[in-house]
Amino acid sequence: MVLYFYPKDETAGCTVEACAFRDAYEDFAAAGAEVVGVSRDDAASHTRFAAHYMLPFTLLCDADGTVHALYGIQTRLGFLRDRVTFVIDRSGIVRKVFTSMINMRGHVQSSLPVVRGLVGQATQATMPSVT
Repeated sequence: MVLYFYPKDETAGCTVEACAFRDAYEDFAAAGAEVVGVSRDDAASHTRFAAHYMLPFTLLCDADGTVHALYGIQTRLGFLRDRVTFVIDRSGIVRKVFTSMINMRGHVQSSLPVVRGLVGQATQATMPSVT
């Protein structure tokens, strides 16, 4: 799973990030990963945002910040929330954390190779040994 936290629907940076995940969504899906975005926006905002940019993945609402707190997502200057992406393997282990407020496309560029690597590891683990 690729779980990414972003500050707000329909803002410039969050739109670039969401569209980068949208554009690479088939690559993530082909590697067996689901992409999920999380912000503190409400469901109506997420529905409009997803429809506006044709986002093929789930956007979760975390209005009270419970999930943000569980993942250690900070608020800076009292209003600016961190932009953080986690790659989580099938066992629930976090394999990659990428944090950047300014490199929106970097969240995809950093995550996709890790997801592909996890698929490679799983394939190797299931291959019979040759003796």
